[in-house]
Amino acid sequence: MTQSAEPKSKLLTFEEYLAYDDGTDTQYELVDGELVEMPPEAPENSELARFLLFELAKHVSLTLLTHKDIEIETIGRRARCRLPDLMVHTEESYTALAGATRGTITRDMPPPALVIEIVSPGSTNRARDYRHKRTEYAARGISEYWIVDPETRQVTVCKWVDGQYEDAIFSGGHRIESEVIPSFDLTIDRLFAMGR
Repeated sequence: MTQSAEPKSKLLTFEEYLAYDDGTDTQYELVDGELVEMPPEAPENSELARFLLFELAKHVSLTLLTHKDIEIETIGRRARCRLPDLMVHTEESYTALAGATRGTITRDMPPPALVIEIVSPGSTNRARDYRHKRTEYAARGISEYWIVDPETRQVTVCKWVDGQYEDAIFSGGHRIESEVIPSFDLTIDRLFAMGR
């Protein structure tokens, strides 16, 4: 569940968001100029993210993988910045962060190759991952966006084609098919059993 940290009357610019420090370790996303607190993940979501990270590391250099530590400026009515659960850099997006003091991919930097979000319970969270982030990541030209849904036990792979996403939904014994990581061979059943 997410909460706005600032009163609605105080909308931040992207630059104000980058400079914001409330003296805590609280993580935020910026949504239409509002700070939205990102509470700790549900244990199942954390386990899924870790398991996916280790599976991705079998196919992608560790330097190109991120786990909740690189944020990405997205496009919306007002300033927006998202903190994906997992991300796979392109060489260009990784290089663009060289020497940066903050792990933020701004809109003037190349986009990553792949963003993965694990859906948290609740209708607000579902709408955020399936609708809002989907639109924002497509607008940034991110090649693939995976929506990992523990509730439905499926993965939606959104592939960027001619300026928009086309979806493929995988469940059961089907393996996740990715153009970004064609050798990825994890089945949905194995993912939700978390390798057991």
